[in-house]
Amino acid sequence: MEKTENGSTATTTDEPKINYRGIKAMPFVIGNETFEKLGTTGTATNLLVYLTAVFNMKSITATNLVNVFNGTCSFATLIGAFLSDTYFGRYKTLGFASVASLLGMLLVTLTAAVSKLHPPACDSSGSAACPGPTPWQMAFLLSGLGLLVVGAAGIRPCNLAFGADQFNPETESGKRGISSFFNWYYFTFTFAMMVSLTVIVFVQTDVSWAWGLGIPAFMMFLSCVMFFIGTRIYVKVRPEGSPITSVIQVMVAAVRKRQLKQPEQPWVSLFNHIPKSSINSKLSYSDQLRFLNKAAILTPEDEINSDGSAANPWRLCSLQKVEEIKCVIRVVPIWAAGIIYYVAMVQQQTYVVFQALQSNRHLGNTGFNIPAASYGIFIMIGLTIWIPIYDRIIVPWLQRYTKKEGGITLLQKMGIGMVLAIVTMLLSAIVEDRRRAFALSKPIGIDSRRRAISSLSAMWYIPQLTLIGLSEAFTIIALMEFYYKQFPENMRSIAGSFTHIGFALANYLNSILISVVHKITKVAPTGDWLPEDLNKGKLDYIYYLVAALEVLNLGYFIMCAKWCKYKESVITSPDVGMEDLQSEKPVV
Repeated sequence: MEKTENGSTATTTDEPKINYRGIKAMPFVIGNETFEKLGTTGTATNLLVYLTAVFNMKSITATNLVNVFNGTCSFATLIGAFLSDTYFGRYKTLGFASVASLLGMLLVTLTAAVSKLHPPACDSSGSAACPGPTPWQMAFLLSGLGLLVVGAAGIRPCNLAFGADQFNPETESGKRGISSFFNWYYFTFTFAMMVSLTVIVFVQTDVSWAWGLGIPAFMMFLSCVMFFIGTRIYVKVRPEGSPITSVIQVMVAAVRKRQLKQPEQPWVSLFNHIPKSSINSKLSYSDQLRFLNKAAILTPEDEINSDGSAANPWRLCSLQKVEEIKCVIRVVPIWAAGIIYYVAMVQQQTYVVFQALQSNRHLGNTGFNIPAASYGIFIMIGLTIWIPIYDRIIVPWLQRYTKKEGGITLLQKMGIGMVLAIVTMLLSAIVEDRRRAFALSKPIGIDSRRRAISSLSAMWYIPQLTLIGLSEAFTIIALMEFYYKQFPENMRSIAGSFTHIGFALANYLNSILISVVHKITKVAPTGDWLPEDLNKGKLDYIYYLVAALEVLNLGYFIMCAKWCKYKESVITSPDVGMEDLQSEKPVV
């Protein structure tokens, strides 16, 4: 029997005393999710173009700022998850983060709406220098982006779990509700991305930046209203402490006992107390990372409590806890390979926008220009078309031949996605070479910065964008499932943060990569690879460089995959789907 923040109790009987109102809470939760995603994606999707068009930043500076912003938003999710699980709980964290996001969007909107908060427009004749932002204009913009980072830190790791908390995981109707919520969650994400990449981007680039950024801010305001209206009927789960402490305890205990010898039969002699309340599956002994076993060696100095637990967990840890930490460590090399893989994705989300700006974006024979940032929608189209085909047709066919769940293993799926990423970068280099050649030989006009616009249709970017979408369908989804299955049950929120942290580091790595290349090639005889005018640069060389990096990463991944050992339980149980994530976690 356990307690929530409002003092009610939860039991495992058929009539729990907690008043779960899953269906009644869903209009508020789903409404909050939908408006929040429309707000955040609507603001961030076209940020690269906004910085160059309104704040007159150079493309290198704008790309680095966007990479750092995206990376910080993703990396901050670990901090948000830690604070939520340890101190505040998901409701308070989401409430605070939502307000922070709203304030951040309002500040960014003001930079577009108030002329004194952004630099004057560039002289289209090119006779005068293009003025950049003043320090206080930049400070105002960064304040808005900083608040958006605070919002992302709390919203991203908590919103999915908070919605699932509203259903009783002990009943069939509750389990069905959780499954339905996950489906609606991903639907709202796709819907928000589609709207952001089309309608909102069109308003921003062709109508007004003030209106284009004001609409997402209003959506975020509606998100906050929907969230707080449902306060009385929400189930608010108390924080139960962060499992990160267990990781540190095992490390400290192993270092303290580093002088001790390994026992001959560790699976028999090592201390292995498992609390009855633990939700983690019992793990079998593994012979990898044997140094950590020393944390479970029982010495005369170690004291044991009456319930069998260690009196000082910073000196003595159970073998179960050691094996759980081994599972986490075994994930890290695969996670590192994922970071390098993400660089290819980041490239398709940044420089393709600049390529499209210097390409023929006319829709057929009409006079309508497709916004440069809208081409990213083809990544999602590739994803959404491929996943049902793969899941309903290809997987059953593979299962008949391989006799494996899912047709192929998770590591094999990751490898296929990495190969597709290499092909994507090679194709991107070829298309860029043709775009630049057409811009120099057959330009169709000059843009506001006196740069030639290539006659090559921007539709030629669709194959590479679709291909990276297919790659994402293999690698990203497999990585998320891999983290979920390999992490101990009480660390699956941290497992979800691993994906965001990987994106964060990839954005930082990509920013460092283009900065180093820019500085080196700027003084090289071959000329700058990444000038303001792509027609004078060698962006295709960057794509070839990333392709080579991905080839090396694929070799590293194969070595790690051969070493990696899947988590093994003493008593195996059927795999738990994503929709059952909350059903394994008691309400406390």
